[in-house]
Order: sequence, then structure tokens, then C-alpha cells
Amino acid sequence: MASTSVSRVLPASPQKVWDLIGGFDALPDWLPYIPESTALEGGRVRKLANLDGDVVIERLVGFDEAERHYTYAILEAPFPVTGYLSTLRVHSVDDRDDLAEVQWSGRFTPDGVSDTEAEELFAGIYADGLDALHQALAA
Repeated sequence: MASTSVSRVLPASPQKVWDLIGGFDALPDWLPYIPESTALEGGRVRKLANLDGDVVIERLVGFDEAERHYTYAILEAPFPVTGYLSTLRVHSVDDRDDLAEVQWSGRFTPDGVSDTEAEELFAGIYADGLDALHQALAA
């Protein structure tokens, strides 16, 4: 099993960040390469469309409002992995109420690619996503 994690400290309170990203169906609000998300099964499943028209279907498997994190599994996607499980988490920064650290991590089994290739793919997705989140918060 392979894994990767990317984090960023952002110039906003943890609650402000969570208010933007904490909804499982909220990716289009801050992630430009996911312009469409459809909630299914009472909001426990999201069907995403990216700019290329690819479809990704994900299931929410854990959610903690108080701790500001959620975990999801990919059910269907054009990625070379199986068993994908990811967590998006907002942390407080010591003695700072105007900063938040956001961590996006995942673990998965590569399928047809090396561990390194799969880890680099998702590290790039997570880094680009957190950069987009930074831009969305600055707007």
C-alpha cells in the first residue's frame, strides 16, 4: 500500500477554512478543476466531474465536525489505484487564530504503476488543490 500527504498553512481561521471545505459536496466552491459535484444517497456519495469530463464517484466514510475532518473512499475514477482512502483535515496553528493548517492525505494500492508514480500523482493533486484553496480564501 502506498500513501502520501500534503499540508499548507493558510491565512484564515480554522473555522473559516472548514466552513468552505467541510461540506462533502463543496469541492466546486474552492477547487477549480472540479466544477461539478452531485450529491447522491443523502449526501453520503458525491459524483464529481472534472474539466476533462472524467467522472469520479466517492463515498463519505467518516466525518467529524468538531475535529474538522472527513474521510472518503473512491468508488470509481480514472486513477491507476485501488483501495483509495483519503482524509481532508483542518488543524489549528498554535497560538494563532488567524491561521489554519490543512492536511490532505491518502493511502491506496497502485494498479499498473509503481508506488512512487501513484504517490507523486496524488501529491500533485493534493498540492494543486491546497494551492487553489489558498487562492479561494484570498479572494
